[in-house]
Amino acid sequence: MADLLYERINTNVRKYSSFSEEDLQYFNSLLQHRTVPKKHFLLQEGEVCTFEAYLLKGCIRTYHIDHDGNEVTLQFAIEDWWVSDIISFHEQKPSHWYIETLEDCELLILTPETKEQLLHRVPAFERMFRLMVQRNLSQLQERFFRTVSSTAVDKYLDFLNRYPAIPQRVAQHYIASYLGFTPEFLSKVRRKLSTPNPPKS
Repeated sequence: MADLLYERINTNVRKYSSFSEEDLQYFNSLLQHRTVPKKHFLLQEGEVCTFEAYLLKGCIRTYHIDHDGNEVTLQFAIEDWWVSDIISFHEQKPSHWYIETLEDCELLILTPETKEQLLHRVPAFERMFRLMVQRNLSQLQERFFRTVSSTAVDKYLDFLNRYPAIPQRVAQHYIASYLGFTPEFLSKVRRKLSTPNPPKS
């Protein structure tokens, strides 16, 4: 049963580097298995992030509340994704973000202490986490470019193409906040896409 619990995360980390069975057994021994109910905050603004979590089951949203009280969604995460506030986790500084479960979730968690033990014992994990950070940075840069260079329709279509499973699992106003739209504007975009050969104005 324990082997099945760690099978997916072991497959995930092997995408980034080669690990022996002994390496993976040690890695697995450091992970905390946690179940978290829907609508629970894993992190709130002002708190220090104490986890890097691999999502076995569920859906999670990371967002910020701006000065006008609007929620700005940074990221959605579903199965086989990692979730954390990297800056707060590594620098042990208060976070600017909220990380909230949108569904009942099952997680495997590293703390700052257990991650340090892991990197000391198995240095190859340093490369894995570095590659993960590079990938995330690349995705954020691409997202910024699309934000300033794409039309609203193209932004929405790109979101659907990149994350086809997410729209079925999260509320539309969360997607709007991810895209930088109001919910009303997203509704207009969706209506435009659903109208065959809309008349030109």
